[in-house]
Amino acid sequence: MTPTADNSRRSKDQAKAASTTPGRRSSVAAGAARAAGERARRHTTPLLAAAPPAPEPPRAAKPRKPEKASPAATPPRETPRPQLQVIQGERGEGPDLAALEELAEAVAGAVRWVSDRLGLPTEQAQTKVAETLAFLRRRVTGDFTVDEFGYDPDYAEHVLYPLLRPLYRTWFRTEVLGIDNIPATGAALIVGNHSGTVAIDSLMTQLAIHDTHPQQRALRALGADLVFATPFLGDVARKGGSTLAANADAERLLNSGELVGVWPEGFKGVGKPFRDRYRLQRFGRGGFVATALRAGVPIIPCATVGAEETYPMLGNLAPAARSLGLPYLPITPTFPWLGPLGMVPLPSKWLIEFGPPIDTSALGPAAADDPAVVFDLTDRVRETIQQTLYSLLMQRRSVFW
Repeated sequence: MTPTADNSRRSKDQAKAASTTPGRRSSVAAGAARAAGERARRHTTPLLAAAPPAPEPPRAAKPRKPEKASPAATPPRETPRPQLQVIQGERGEGPDLAALEELAEAVAGAVRWVSDRLGLPTEQAQTKVAETLAFLRRRVTGDFTVDEFGYDPDYAEHVLYPLLRPLYRTWFRTEVLGIDNIPATGAALIVGNHSGTVAIDSLMTQLAIHDTHPQQRALRALGADLVFATPFLGDVARKGGSTLAANADAERLLNSGELVGVWPEGFKGVGKPFRDRYRLQRFGRGGFVATALRAGVPIIPCATVGAEETYPMLGNLAPAARSLGLPYLPITPTFPWLGPLGMVPLPSKWLIEFGPPIDTSALGPAAADDPAVVFDLTDRVRETIQQTLYSLLMQRRSVFW
């Protein structure tokens, strides 16, 4: 036998052995292979595509004797979602009911008298007065409830939202798109861009969902530590439905069927200079994606245009910010030059759009521990929000109209 024939036969034997012996791939190589590739390749991988990967051919197994079914065996039942604990409100300190009724009659009479003298419609004014007095009566008697996170629906409905509506409706002239992408019931994680120097975009998003959604759903916003460490502001935030941005709290809310909002850019997005407006900052390590995967809830991208122009950040007084314990101290066209008046936001035109939900239930809770899955889904959400921002900027006629 010649050397050439011997080499050819050896190559065939090696190829045959390779085809019959399964190869082993390291976990590092497998993770890198899943994370690599351009956007077009990501949309065709089994990770986010509808078509499942091709199954491996089944191996021949020895026949087994049929086992007898146990009479005690029952099909598994779906575990109900745990509900949040509801706490009854405490009786407040203030006037008794008799004094409150006298005050109600006096105020109603004064409203009627002023309306008659000025020729104004009295029905709407009297309705507002009656609602306010009814709210005060509930606070005095303790006839209200809060949940385990401090959310007080009665307070949000009659105090927080009415204070925000003049900004939302008249000052910013907010338009909402895609509200039908938010489910009528059940949990979902809304992920939005963060901007505007002063983080009022989360408040406007909460009010937008409450006022435009058919079921007037409450958005449970996840906030930074600084918000809840600030006196009075932290108490108002909790009563309005916000809570600390912690994975455990977010999962608890989602598992209870709540609508949760998160802004992954954090202070990097809110405190960026005006020259970087509408350029998304880093979304961290994708903790929000892991939370959604563990809870098996959809992710709804949310894009807000208009917040960047409310307080255009031209500079940052970093030394003063460090001495005050703040992440930044902005310099805007009006602050600190106009003093307290510099805190009044500019009347920019706002557009808020909610995108189609991104399903995570098919990936399963175990995917939350796979860095490649978390990275890929985080990048997809971020890219969706960025493209929506560009689209909304094209739709808006000008900054203030």
